[in-house]
Amino acid sequence: MVVKIPIQRLQVPPGQRVLLQDVSWEEFVAILQDLGEHRVTRIAYDDGLLEIMSPLPEHEYFKQALSIAIEDIAETLELNYESYGSTTWRQQAKQAGLEPDNCFYFQNEARVKGKLQFDLNQDPPPDLALEIDITSPSLERFPIYARLGVPELWCYNGEVLKIYQLQDGQYLEVAQSSIFPQLNISQLPELIETYRPAGRLALRKAVRAWVKSILG
Repeated sequence: MVVKIPIQRLQVPPGQRVLLQDVSWEEFVAILQDLGEHRVTRIAYDDGLLEIMSPLPEHEYFKQALSIAIEDIAETLELNYESYGSTTWRQQAKQAGLEPDNCFYFQNEARVKGKLQFDLNQDPPPDLALEIDITSPSLERFPIYARLGVPELWCYNGEVLKIYQLQDGQYLEVAQSSIFPQLNISQLPELIETYRPAGRLALRKAVRAWVKSILG
């Protein structure tokens, strides 16, 4: 359902989403400035439609667990990477903008190493974006990611982790990640669930041991 509501009165309870219609690009940029950088809400913008979402603790736990697992895998494999969290990626010419749960550079790491400001008119988009979909989104994010040109998405719904790669302007589900082709990434949720009661340190050690066991 599309909801019209004054931005200055907008409050999104945890686990809820609000979808605004007929939001111009200039209004979108102004809303981002009003919301500020230090907030828990996340946004997605698609040619006049703006979604604002407030995550649940469950969402944040799995976001952090998968993000740290990606970093642990990369470090175990001795791969250089950069992580930019829920940075707002936007491109006015394509009327698209969003904030992933996390995003990483691997193939293009050397081009962005240490950068603090980005312009997608000249900088590459992240090589990998992470989406945690514990609650159903109001706004389909795949078309937004596609217009921004993000090559690979990992989507986790609380049970299954799926990998999608951008091919001819659309995302297709694939069995292996282009980032970590030697690993069966779909096994990560089971690993996370197994070690969740043991705490974060135990999980990180388990992820690194898992990678090393596959490498032999």
